[in-house]
Amino acid sequence: MRGIIGRKLGMTQVFAEDGAAVPVTLIESGPCYVTQVKTREKDGYAGVQLGFGETSVRRISGGRRGHLSRNTLPALRVLREFRVRGQVEYQEGQKLTADLFAAGDRVDIVGISKGKGFQGGMKRHGFGGGPATHGQSDRQRSPGSIGATSTPGRVLKGTRMAGRMGGDRVTAQNLKVTLVDADRNLIAVRGAVPGPRGGIVIISEVRKQ
Repeated sequence: MRGIIGRKLGMTQVFAEDGAAVPVTLIESGPCYVTQVKTREKDGYAGVQLGFGETSVRRISGGRRGHLSRNTLPALRVLREFRVRGQVEYQEGQKLTADLFAAGDRVDIVGISKGKGFQGGMKRHGFGGGPATHGQSDRQRSPGSIGATSTPGRVLKGTRMAGRMGGDRVTAQNLKVTLVDADRNLIAVRGAVPGPRGGIVIISEVRKQ
């Protein structure tokens, strides 16, 4: 298992050896601390809990303060758990940095997508909208018919309609690590990463080869 917690900083570009501009997303990756190791004998599964984002002791709860004090760790705002398939190779209190990955690696990145609020069917689901002519005056962005006639006589559950959009857990798969700066704890991955600037993301080794 290779995984780390990070904070999305934004997008920029780097230049490849042939001069091509490569769009990348910069992620502040670590330092993370191993706050807990879970074993199959004790917990029923193998996993590692990581903490990220040092903050003031006053900004975390008493329960988290006691949880972190077992290994004399600093106050950490974000805790996330990673499942481990094989043997757990980490110890509680261990520090992980961006050099966990190297340029050329493939990773999956999980984040919370930007919240868009209440949106219509065209923006939310990509509907084509109604005709722009032939007598219609106020139905251009309408979803159209949402039900049948007397059978079934109701709107079926799950019908795609207007509603709240965004704020969902999204996984960007198989992204290529372009650059790793261990001194500044920065990882640059090719392409876009879900979430706003400053959002928390989880970087893990790719699951689908």
